[in-house]
Amino acid sequence: MPEENAYDPECLPDLLPIYYKKLFPYGPYYRWLNYGGVPKDYFSKREFSFTLKDDIYIRYQSFSNQDEMEKEIQKRCPYKIDIGAVFSHRPKEHKTVKAAAFQAQEKELVFDIDMTDYDDVRSCCSGADICERCWPLMQIAIKIVDRALRDDFGFEHLLWVYSGRRGVHCWVCDETARKLSQPGRTAIAEYLSVVKGGENQTKKVSLDDRPHPSITSSLEIVRSRFKDYAVKKQDFLGNEDKYKKVLQLLAETMEREFESTMNTTHKRWLFFEKMCEDRRQKSDAKKSPNLEDEVMLQYCYPRLDVNVSKGVNHLLKSPFCIHPKTGRVCVPIDPENIDSFDPFQVPTVSAIVEELNKSSVGSEEGKKARDYNNTSLKPCIDVFMRFLVALEKSWKGKLIERSDMKMEF
Repeated sequence: MPEENAYDPECLPDLLPIYYKKLFPYGPYYRWLNYGGVPKDYFSKREFSFTLKDDIYIRYQSFSNQDEMEKEIQKRCPYKIDIGAVFSHRPKEHKTVKAAAFQAQEKELVFDIDMTDYDDVRSCCSGADICERCWPLMQIAIKIVDRALRDDFGFEHLLWVYSGRRGVHCWVCDETARKLSQPGRTAIAEYLSVVKGGENQTKKVSLDDRPHPSITSSLEIVRSRFKDYAVKKQDFLGNEDKYKKVLQLLAETMEREFESTMNTTHKRWLFFEKMCEDRRQKSDAKKSPNLEDEVMLQYCYPRLDVNVSKGVNHLLKSPFCIHPKTGRVCVPIDPENIDSFDPFQVPTVSAIVEELNKSSVGSEEGKKARDYNNTSLKPCIDVFMRFLVALEKSWKGKLIERSDMKMEF
């Protein structure tokens, strides 16, 4: 496993004040969550939660403007920041409002994909650990979910973020997505859920004779990467324990063939593909015409934490906070260049603070807003800025539209 850039968690209390004072991109961050200031109190009704040192958790934080947010974050130096919903009233005043009147009104449609949920189909790591052999699962997940949200639902403004350790988050920021009801969010999350069933269920993917076009599109992505990921990197049929997992998904056994001359994953998969093709040519193909596809999807299709997506009031870790265990910044990812994104090269807080200290510009007064440009955090903020510019173009049109309507009256 690659080195963690010599990050020492014990140093986090010393590093966070510098990070939050000089490196956190408050300006772009505020522009994102302010959404053009329509309505004017939109940002001030947004909930933030802070997790402080020693797991002290503070909910219902809210700020009137960027300056107030900056001061409070720098004062508290949270180990983790979560972003919640936009409420009917300012969250920090929720105790002064009747509980029934304090309601979550809107929030980005969010998705959480965690490598831990793939533990039954990856052999290299488990739990919070990741490596270059299982990271392709996140690449496949981003490709599939990004395509479906854009092509099947027409969403345009998707912010993908690396969680800092073992997974990725997606924030769908279109106005229609932010205003979705809980049933609407649930419907989209269920639509994107193909792998179903708990730990006790062996076969978790069952396809119709004619799979939905969205699944067909997902299969194209999986097929293009399956041999490199599952056959080569995971060696998923490499020994008896591994191939028995796959054989459990089948209606009949092929153990004899797998144990004899076919002694590699490559040979076993070729045999399996041929067997599936032979079945399709015969009358008994109706039993399970998509067996090969079901296996590939069970091993590679995105595994969403549906509960995160369903609720309007669900909190999710903020971009640009620091993962306390790894020290890595939770950075935006460009889905167009997902194959070149390396989670092990994501800057750690200790690395960027050191880069800042070495930078002559970083010490000059009046330049703190752009201090991150002198560190390896810059390319990550560039990704965020490209997302933000496209998002701002969409709401500027709406601002002009609303202005014209007012003039007509």
